[in-house]
Amino acid sequence: MMRIPPLLAFGAFMLVALTGPSVQADPPDALLEDIEVNGEPMPVESVRDTPLPDIYHVRLENGETFYSDSEGKHFLVGDLYRNGEDGLVNLSEQGRNEERAARIATVPESERVIFRGVHDTKARVTVFTDATCPYCRKFHEEVPRLNEMGIAVHYLAFPRGGLSSEGGRELRQIWCADNRTEAMNAAKRDEALPDTEDCDNPVEDQYHLGMDIGVEGTPAIVLPDGRLVPGYVPAERLADMLGVSG
Repeated sequence: MMRIPPLLAFGAFMLVALTGPSVQADPPDALLEDIEVNGEPMPVESVRDTPLPDIYHVRLENGETFYSDSEGKHFLVGDLYRNGEDGLVNLSEQGRNEERAARIATVPESERVIFRGVHDTKARVTVFTDATCPYCRKFHEEVPRLNEMGIAVHYLAFPRGGLSSEGGRELRQIWCADNRTEAMNAAKRDEALPDTEDCDNPVEDQYHLGMDIGVEGTPAIVLPDGRLVPGYVPAERLADMLGVSG
């Protein structure tokens, strides 16, 4: 992966906006074209304005992000905060959440393993899972209670040991099964699965999606607004986070 040169990485830089949002024109052409640093091209994927005049949020095609002036001559690496009546608000994290939610929305339901329950759905969580992960199995024990409260669980595949791991093999078996929910239940009970991993499945794509949006381990729970919650969360606590009463 292409990296911003070390001289530009100022560590955990925090820029606090003391003024309200300002109206800006379209991003300048100098940023929409590929930026070069030390003669090395840095292909730009998108440019967004910020509440600060003449400061733009730049995202490269490799996923790296930073802030730049309108000419691409000065960079800031770190998070942008707004200092308001409610205290500091991390605008950069809000942007990451929005992007995360948008990326997950592109995954069709036909490529997920979904546990909806029998009641009307009040909320939904997307969970990157690995059937060999102990805490993923512990979370799966909470799924009936979540469904009972009207919370649907959409599973995506994330083999924590990599695509060639045992977890990767089991996830391919699940996604290739005739009944994915039954296969997921069986795998989470550590039961043997039919050797049916040779099919057109989305495990690799979902694994790379997870890597792109910040998943580092399993389970990784993504809330509807794109917030990423790493690790096991009990059903009642997750319901509180979603604003769903039991």
